[in-house]
Amino acid sequence: MVATEPQSDMAQAGPGLLGQLVRFGVIGGFCALLDLGTYTLLRAVGMDDVPWVDFARAISFIVGTTTAFFLNRRFTFAAGRRDGNAQVGSFVLLYGVTFFVAVGVNQLMLHVLPESGWQATLAWVVSQATSTMINFVMLKWVVFRVRPVKEN
Repeated sequence: MVATEPQSDMAQAGPGLLGQLVRFGVIGGFCALLDLGTYTLLRAVGMDDVPWVDFARAISFIVGTTTAFFLNRRFTFAAGRRDGNAQVGSFVLLYGVTFFVAVGVNQLMLHVLPESGWQATLAWVVSQATSTMINFVMLKWVVFRVRPVKEN
């Protein structure tokens, strides 16, 4: 094999779906803890009542998802597209939608769950799970999609 030959398709393609799910899960777990920690901290310093709880959830979402975007871009979907402005535009659109989903689901859960010491945390968990599912699908197949190689 000559050193100038391209690497195999597998090496260029990065991890398969299972590998991506595992990496997404590990990164997501870390970023979820960062998100929950931010949300809990903001609620502890006085952002626990309406409308401040929505701002706390919005801020924590931004912190967690921005961190997740950069870590997933580097480690999970590294073989995906890298077309600058289009990728940033896709990111902004995706996270704009999931932002409203996360905050809206959180607010809905705060209204429908019985009041308890765990109400706010459980509302966060449901909103986080909902937005995480949307994020994986859209990151994999839209934002970081791998374009097929065209043969000449």
